[in-house]
Amino acid sequence: MYSLILDSSTKKLYVCLVSDNKILFEKYIEGRNDHAKNIVSTIDEALKSASIDTDKLNEVIVGVGPGSYTGVRMAVAVAKMMAVFKKNIKLYTISTLMLMSSNKKGLVLSSIDARRGNCFGMIIDNDSLKYVINEGLISYEELKNNKYDVEVTEENFVVDPIYVLNNKKLVLEPHLLVPNYLRDTEAERNINA
Repeated sequence: MYSLILDSSTKKLYVCLVSDNKILFEKYIEGRNDHAKNIVSTIDEALKSASIDTDKLNEVIVGVGPGSYTGVRMAVAVAKMMAVFKKNIKLYTISTLMLMSSNKKGLVLSSIDARRGNCFGMIIDNDSLKYVINEGLISYEELKNNKYDVEVTEENFVVDPIYVLNNKKLVLEPHLLVPNYLRDTEAERNINA
């Protein structure tokens, strides 16, 4: 069973290929708003490293955000296309904040910068998989006023692919999947102001 994990919602593009709980390929690419130029070539690199093609993939798990508006769409669009055009590939999602917290135990504060003192953030108890603070758009100050054991950000997170595989959610209609933006774009906010 081959599983491809993708996330482009943060400053890091994450691509991982797993087969039967064994990591075959894993790469983090620091981005400068350029995940689009790297995502397809990195997926190709992952598949070539395992000497397989997309026909051998069984599933794609994609981080659906929250995060950078354009960034979130990159991995989601690629994952949707793979699932829609390759009928043998099942599509699954995971919250990007959950993916970011996957390598830590206890109460984990996970955050992505949303500018102006705000973040997309949450606190999860990774021992019980229960949210202490549900993911949302929140001020850093308000989020950090809560109890937590460890903090991960979009700069320092490390993914545990097995955790991701164990906490994925099946998408029944891949063509209807939309990213979890948690807020309107700046242009939409300006129009509505």
